[in-house]
Amino acid sequence: MHADLSRSTFRPERHYSAVIAQQGRVQLDADANEQTAIQLHQARTLAADLIGQHGGPRDAAGFRIEYVGGKHDIDTLFIHGGRYYVDGILLDANRPVSGTPVPDEDAEDQETAQPLEYWTYWDQPDGFRDPEKPGDRLPSPAQSPFLVYLKVWERSVSAAEDPALREVALGTALPDTAARVKVVWQVLPLSLAALEIEDANPPKEDVRAAFTRWAQQQSTPTARLAARSERPDHADEDPCLVKPDARYRGPENQLYRVEIHEGGEAKDATFKWSRENGSVVFPVDELDGTWVQLATLGHDEKLDLDVGDFVELTDTAYASRLEPLPLLRVEELDLPGRRVRLSAEPADEVGRLPHLNPFLRRWDHHEGPKRKGRTAPLRGGAVRIEEGEWLPLEDGVEVYFAKGAAYRTGDHWIVPARTATGSVEWPADQARRPLLRAPAGIVRSFAPLALVKGEGGTVDLRLAFTPLASSIPAADEATLAAESQARREEQVAEADPSGGRSQTTAEAERAVDGDE
Repeated sequence: MHADLSRSTFRPERHYSAVIAQQGRVQLDADANEQTAIQLHQARTLAADLIGQHGGPRDAAGFRIEYVGGKHDIDTLFIHGGRYYVDGILLDANRPVSGTPVPDEDAEDQETAQPLEYWTYWDQPDGFRDPEKPGDRLPSPAQSPFLVYLKVWERSVSAAEDPALREVALGTALPDTAARVKVVWQVLPLSLAALEIEDANPPKEDVRAAFTRWAQQQSTPTARLAARSERPDHADEDPCLVKPDARYRGPENQLYRVEIHEGGEAKDATFKWSRENGSVVFPVDELDGTWVQLATLGHDEKLDLDVGDFVELTDTAYASRLEPLPLLRVEELDLPGRRVRLSAEPADEVGRLPHLNPFLRRWDHHEGPKRKGRTAPLRGGAVRIEEGEWLPLEDGVEVYFAKGAAYRTGDHWIVPARTATGSVEWPADQARRPLLRAPAGIVRSFAPLALVKGEGGTVDLRLAFTPLASSIPAADEATLAAESQARREEQVAEADPSGGRSQTTAEAERAVDGDE
């Protein structure tokens, strides 16, 4: 999550069930966040174990799909309300009820538009599909049936994106307080060819099985990264700032974030990094060519913008679409006017709509790693991925990408660096060799919803479950009498050492034992 964290300590393999606060101790964000992560892990694991990979309550299952062909308009889907669970994550498809405004005093019999009871494919809250983009449009079921599925993941939201999170009583001089984690669900189409299904009328179970195989490939990352700290060549230049034997040479504790920018194979993939976990953001008030008007230029020298910084202009829509845009360089600062001039004009489709809360996110790389006296060039403002070798970030921090991986935009790793130890916190084997790890996120989950064959020809692929609770049957007199008799027999058996047998039977058994 892009948040100002000290570190992330939740490790499910440690089997911690709770965080215990101790009196008189310093309170850290990592402890509170780990407690939240423990509770989420327990609740979602329990839900997934009981429900399965996906499913909804039988009488309130959400995400029923209805295909609507556009005769004079573009095709769409109706996404009906209700609840659904994917990998234990609760999803709510109910459309919020709009409020009723106070009527105008001069208006008579003022009519209020009735809100829709469902979402559509084009206005789903986190989909941000664009009818002008051919890749966003629905396939034609007349040519071939297509699958409709759910994509579920989580992302962080700060006050820069949701101003309602900021407590205005604290004033504008102070930073925001806590961030939020948002569940993102998106209803998307998928061709049968992508599922390797050739039959134009496949059975339900075949579609579900093929989708499960496809989803497994999409949700399992292949990228692996390791991190370490090595004493850089310039370490002797600052012996008074840090310990002489320190491998991490930074003057402050940091939480480095290494995030994939452009996905794909290694030859095409790029990454970006931040020493503040990507949390340094600046709300955008206005765009004018290459000039960007900001709400603030930062709270101090550590969290501000400087000439040469690379920034990412994004908004709610692009943050939800997980599509990379070129990173732009800060070329000029206008401090009195709270403006910055960027190296190029941002893309037309991002940052122009105020209700999408555009903002700049600062990244801290300035150039690619140096090799043989030369600096590797950037691609689109991001660092090229070079597999199989250690790549220096700064102050002795280095990262290593394993060979033969495919990369996904948004996948990331976080690396705490500490001045007290002069090192980074990263797992290692007994020989102190750093271990390769999968990304800390983004965790993606998928579920099939419907097979669309045309209007009126939608096959529902959802699953449903019934409540576990049921009514207690009323006991009749015969049942109560039988239960009372059973209890009396149990009491007699406990009081009689012979186990409830008659005296004659007990004596006969003793006689038989004596003959033997």
